[in-house]
Amino acid sequence: MVKYRHRVLALLFLLSIITYIDRVCISVAGPEMQKDLDISPERWGWVVGVFAISYAAFEIPSGAMGDRIGPRKVLTRIVIWWSVFTSLTGAVSNYFLLLLTRFMFGAGEAGAYPNTASSISRWFPVVERARAQGLVWMASRVGGALSPLMVIPIQVRWGWRGSFYAFGVLGIIWAVIWYWWYRDAPREKPGVREQEIGEIEAGQGTAGRTPHSLPWRHALGQGNFWAIVVMYHTYCWGSYFYLSWLHTFLVKGRGFTPEELQAWSPLPFVFGGLANLLGGITSDYLIPRVGLKWGRRAVGASGLAFSAVCMLGTAMTANKLASVLLLSLAYAGSDFMLPVAWAVCLDVGRKYAGAMTGAMNMSGQIGSFLSSVIFGYLVKYFGTYNAVLYPMAGMLILSSALWFKIDARRQLAPETADQAAHV
Repeated sequence: MVKYRHRVLALLFLLSIITYIDRVCISVAGPEMQKDLDISPERWGWVVGVFAISYAAFEIPSGAMGDRIGPRKVLTRIVIWWSVFTSLTGAVSNYFLLLLTRFMFGAGEAGAYPNTASSISRWFPVVERARAQGLVWMASRVGGALSPLMVIPIQVRWGWRGSFYAFGVLGIIWAVIWYWWYRDAPREKPGVREQEIGEIEAGQGTAGRTPHSLPWRHALGQGNFWAIVVMYHTYCWGSYFYLSWLHTFLVKGRGFTPEELQAWSPLPFVFGGLANLLGGITSDYLIPRVGLKWGRRAVGASGLAFSAVCMLGTAMTANKLASVLLLSLAYAGSDFMLPVAWAVCLDVGRKYAGAMTGAMNMSGQIGSFLSSVIFGYLVKYFGTYNAVLYPMAGMLILSSALWFKIDARRQLAPETADQAAHV
């Protein structure tokens, strides 16, 4: 019999696909949108960057809200919100309306993954969390791979606006099903067997208990906290490229035709999806053998270092297929790390998983914003799309090094933190 927590994971898997279809849609449609709305490379950097800054601004509030009132209500609200603004993106008539719409879209998507993590912390024991996170992030890459396969045919038939109209509907359907079926704790869900509840509660420590507000003063004084959030900030300098600049890079930097783009641009997301699954499995396999600290650290540091090497390799070749292959391997390297980063937040955050993942992802999206805007100006100044690859590689190396400062055994707050002053 399929366990209820695996059904929860199936819903989160579908959500992650929808999230990235909606998010990558603008990258795929980017070249046509830039032409239609007369947007220059540096202005396009602001279009993709404004999403990241609003996403960052609402990460902690959305994650903390999930800790307090549960991901059932929070995910329902935010998925409906961003789905509406996905569709409204197709209705914009100028650059400034596009900026406003993408800002509102980012505010909606903020909290999706912190609340997904909060749900996993409530429904999964520690030794299954990296695998669960790996599957969720694998799903995001499935969404990224599907996006060009879906967007380009819609663009050909109905134009780039039609793709945004269509994809907004998917999230609304998911939100209705989620609110109807999901419950915030295994004991609240009719039909969950006592055996499964025992498995979950025995393996999750205090994560499943009634949530409280994160004691921020205590958390901000920990080096472990800062190592995690800065590691994710520098990682996002490389990863956000695939959501914001990849398709423009392939078309304008490597000369891909629309047919070649449809055939080859899903490849990084295919590689990334498989790497997410492998990274989660590898970490959970290592933990009983080398301990929680190195079971997380080894996967994180090695994946990011490999990604940096492949990113530098991309800058050194002008060959189309070699470029897309190296970019795919670079994405696989950073995605090998990704589920472990989110699992670490559950390890150290426990019942504050939503707030901790929100803090980490907020820091990451600040990196996404800075990189997406700066990359546009780098292209303009140097006259080549290769200019964006070197800072990405440097940030990935720094992100890899920061993993040696992260210890998944050290909890964000002591068990007595509930009595501490909350800020």
